[in-house]
Amino acid sequence: MTDDDPDPDPDDPRTVGVGPHPNPWPTDDHLDPELLARGDRRNVVDRYRYWRVEAIVADLDRRRHPFEIAIENFERDANIGAIVRSANAFGAAAVHVVGRRRWNRRGAMMTERYQHVHHHDGLEGLLEHAAARRLPLYGVDNLPGAVALASAELPRACLLVFGQEGPGLSEAARAAAVAVLAIPQYGSTRSINASAAAAIAMHEWCRRHAQVEPGA
Repeated sequence: MTDDDPDPDPDDPRTVGVGPHPNPWPTDDHLDPELLARGDRRNVVDRYRYWRVEAIVADLDRRRHPFEIAIENFERDANIGAIVRSANAFGAAAVHVVGRRRWNRRGAMMTERYQHVHHHDGLEGLLEHAAARRLPLYGVDNLPGAVALASAELPRACLLVFGQEGPGLSEAARAAAVAVLAIPQYGSTRSINASAAAAIAMHEWCRRHAQVEPGA
């Protein structure tokens, strides 16, 4: 069972969300009559229960943060789905997939419905987008000479670029970055999972720049 299972077992303790809305139904335009009728088991926060997908995206668009995420996908990285999910959770303006168009959506847990995800065949397309939006690129990779994330400059409007699992950032991405940021580690492993690194970097951006909403 997933959070977006259309026919979940209401007696299953893993079932999330809410059941059918009691009568009389509200008539707000942002609500989905089908969800009101059968219940809403989607992977969304409670404020968006029964909302239409388009209405959720429109509401998120009014509140997204001015940072964007890019992940290189030249070897079909399996972490992209999880990164999209984290980008949605932290309110990233957009996610860019550079390289292969196809990626495994299982890890996204349906959050790609609500998150703007763009594709670029190569790094050139991403750089053109960044230049048009005046977004400085910051690579995130534990490389010699990288600056510790916690002490590095991290402007409100920026584009955080992540390499794929294993190879890390490409040489071209490193060259295009204003700086490469490193996440300190304290064990024996050489690196952490790419999706974990992305979540840490996004949280650091939010810690510095985002306002915590009431009840969050």
